[in-house]
Amino acid sequence: MAKANELRKGSVIRVDGELWLVTDAQHITPGNWRGYVQCKLKNLMKGNNVSRRFRSVDVVDDVYSEQRLMEYLYQDGTNYVFMDVETNEQTFIDGGLIADSLPYMAFNSRAKISICDGKPIGIELAPTVVLEVIETEQAAIGDTVSNVTKPATLETGLVVKVPAHINKGDRLKIDTRTGEFSGREQ
Repeated sequence: MAKANELRKGSVIRVDGELWLVTDAQHITPGNWRGYVQCKLKNLMKGNNVSRRFRSVDVVDDVYSEQRLMEYLYQDGTNYVFMDVETNEQTFIDGGLIADSLPYMAFNSRAKISICDGKPIGIELAPTVVLEVIETEQAAIGDTVSNVTKPATLETGLVVKVPAHINKGDRLKIDTRTGEFSGREQ
């Protein structure tokens, strides 16, 4: 059990018998009123988002969650198979849970998977990932003079804007927070 004013982004709580991930928490103290905590919560089973207000003195059921380093192996229908790098145990994760992260995950890439009550509840990628260009246009003569960009398709299917000098087969660093090109791997 924890007080509501101890909630932080990334915490997992149990409300009304369901698990919720705290995606945002703000402690608000308006004028001469009592303070409260305004939270944005994501239901871990259904996927819906809600906004909920807790009084600062409210007690919430804080659920223990752990992070494990896992390696992405393959896709099996709508599920994705990951292997724990320490125990070699394989885990099936629903595609809807990690849909936002899939464009940045090549086969055999590693990510931190959050586990709660034995079930995967989220994924945390590295700030940058390295992906190979599988298709891009050739640079036109004279385009290298100015800051010209062109689309490039990466091995995961992600399309990003890259400088004109990038060619097929180059390995690029992609920022997973913004989805933008951040450099070429040397």
